[in-house]
Amino acid sequence: MKSLGYLEQECPMKAFIFPGQGSQAKGMGGELFDAFKELTQKADDILGYSIKTLCLENPQRELNQTQFTQPALYVVNALSYYRKLDETGRKPDYVAGHSLGEYNALLAAECFDFETGLRLVKKRGELMAQAPEGRMAAILNATKAEVAAILRDNALHNIDVANYNTPQQIVISGRADEIERAQAFFQQGNMMYHPLNTSGAFHSRLMKPSSEQFRRFLGEFTFSPLAIPAIANVTARPHKNQDIADTLAAQLAGSVLWCDSIQYLMACADADEPMTFEEVGHGEVLTKMLRHIPKDTSLVVDRRANIEPKPVSAVHVQDTSGNRPPRDANNMVGAWNARYPVGTKVRCTLHDYDELETRTEAVVLFGHRAAIYMKGYNGYFDLNEIVPVNA
Repeated sequence: MKSLGYLEQECPMKAFIFPGQGSQAKGMGGELFDAFKELTQKADDILGYSIKTLCLENPQRELNQTQFTQPALYVVNALSYYRKLDETGRKPDYVAGHSLGEYNALLAAECFDFETGLRLVKKRGELMAQAPEGRMAAILNATKAEVAAILRDNALHNIDVANYNTPQQIVISGRADEIERAQAFFQQGNMMYHPLNTSGAFHSRLMKPSSEQFRRFLGEFTFSPLAIPAIANVTARPHKNQDIADTLAAQLAGSVLWCDSIQYLMACADADEPMTFEEVGHGEVLTKMLRHIPKDTSLVVDRRANIEPKPVSAVHVQDTSGNRPPRDANNMVGAWNARYPVGTKVRCTLHDYDELETRTEAVVLFGHRAAIYMKGYNGYFDLNEIVPVNA
């Protein structure tokens, strides 16, 4: 087996981001349905209709109806992800998804399998389609503070911020009459107001009854510990294994902190090697948003806190001190960090590299890999393939 360092050298840290509702279009998915026939058939069995026909032909004009849109996007995003893995053989370092896309991020993080994710999304779409009447609108060229001040000063108390997409693109959501009344206040100066064609006031307090119903539904499922850090919309921080159901339920009535999520991911990369983002799914909605999200230089992230380890079988590391090797990845990481500081010179036991130097402390990757980032190689090496030069 090739070393992790060999596979990832000169590869910057990468985050896959998955789009949500609004990115759908007739024709999406293309040849993916035929390339992944077994998964497509599983989707058809769960949904009770042909996902390929819906996406490619949309004969009943249902693709823009929430209960159909969400399963369609989930399937296309998922198949796009599997195609990406087939082509590159490399999983991302981080994942995030916008609203519905968060379920694809969790799928990529191995929180659940394809079928379970689709069942969750199907129920989510049905509940959102049945939501009380409400409306949404996008506000451009207004800051978070300006939007909050306008809502407060004009007694628009039944409107919530649904999405913080970029510093200058914010989506509001709430009762139809107040969303309509808000239009005049958001057309001053450079501000622009765009009503959105949605069937309800998503990500607002009006979704709380749906959120509670969805929480009960989520209680029927068991989720696996995450193998990759997946960023939660409502916190803009990595999901915690024990809170996944509650966090997903809260998302229905909570704000999508997309700008904050991207800035968090930016801060997870090294100062001289920025995070690489790749949109996986149909369209370029999120890619276009990225161009308008600056890095928050005041944000400092401890990457060691991003992965919640799960129990693993014994993994041994070469230990020249004669001590008994640590029992698992967590112990390996703890033992290494206790003995060797950042900047330790090491050599690889599997490949004839020039002298290497550690760039970070050791961490547990994907719940089971004890690894450390190497200066100059822009990639991780497994701890069991390196030894300190002076050991």
